[in-house]
Amino acid sequence: MVKRVYNFSAGPAVLPESVLKEVQQELLSYQGKGLSVLEMSHRSTEFKQIMEDARSRMLKLMGLGDDYVALFLQGGASTQFYMIPLNFLPDDKEANFINTGAWSTKAIKEVKKMGKKLHIAASSEDKDFTYIPKEWQLSENPAYLHITTNNTIRGTEWKTDPDVPAGVPLIADMSSNFLSKPLDFSKYDLMYGGAQKNIGPAGATFVVIKKSLLEKQREGLATMMDYQTHIQKDSAFNTPPTFAIYVIGKVLKWIEDNGGVSGMQKRNEEKAGYIYDILDNSDFYRGTVVKEDRSMMNIPFRLPTEELEKKFIAEAAEHDLLTLKGHRSVGGCRASLYNSLPMEAARKLAEFMQEFEKKNS
Repeated sequence: MVKRVYNFSAGPAVLPESVLKEVQQELLSYQGKGLSVLEMSHRSTEFKQIMEDARSRMLKLMGLGDDYVALFLQGGASTQFYMIPLNFLPDDKEANFINTGAWSTKAIKEVKKMGKKLHIAASSEDKDFTYIPKEWQLSENPAYLHITTNNTIRGTEWKTDPDVPAGVPLIADMSSNFLSKPLDFSKYDLMYGGAQKNIGPAGATFVVIKKSLLEKQREGLATMMDYQTHIQKDSAFNTPPTFAIYVIGKVLKWIEDNGGVSGMQKRNEEKAGYIYDILDNSDFYRGTVVKEDRSMMNIPFRLPTEELEKKFIAEAAEHDLLTLKGHRSVGGCRASLYNSLPMEAARKLAEFMQEFEKKNS
């Protein structure tokens, strides 16, 4: 029997074991075709069906209809930080941001590099991005409002969909909590993120755009930076990340088979509960986020000293509890509990945390 560890990585992240087994079975010969998806032409009938299946499953899970278009691109969310203002920020309007940490800051930086107008509608930087702003003020002529629905590094998460005035597009980086719980996705005009946390392996970026937003698109853009290029060619203007898209389709089906996004929410709340119960009832461990804004996906925490944190991470690895080190920019520890993480992993981590506290407090 193949050994499997408990993987708490923030990304690339754990995938469903059943999906990995399916991929393994089909690796040499996809559906008896005699070749692997790794070898398959992106223009073949077989791959076109794989692409359409993944796209349609994603929109179905989001509860969206044909007024939205779904794309699978490359370059990660970081490319979208530039591509979005390039397509949708005219010179006479301002990009509006609610800044909740590193990824919002990176998106803001790209707009600054372009020499475009921007406005910080709200920010939680005053308290080291440990909360989600509850109030914000848009500029007089906003092109759109951009938010990051979950901060992977700091461990904060939007609990409600923000309301924006009519006519102001709402854009969201959903990289680290996409399809982890029900959202009113129809409130958003553009959603995007890296697939490597909740819906698949590294290499693919999902982008979902409301068709009405495309009416506001700027013209004369570089070919690869123009959303219309990829829409018109069904995400296959150039060779797409075929194998990643194939795995995404399987993960999306796994989400469907396990209760959809409502099922994911139930699982994720239970997993997070194991860890937060310890943080809430311990003087040894300390959570770093305002309680009402805590993420279900990424749980950062500190121990009394950095030496104990290093010891905790090392001993956890000896118990097959891996990648619990906090992001290099903030230190400490972090457990990422994405959709595919088994319930047993969260239980095992909670048990280890209790034992470690007993031995070291």
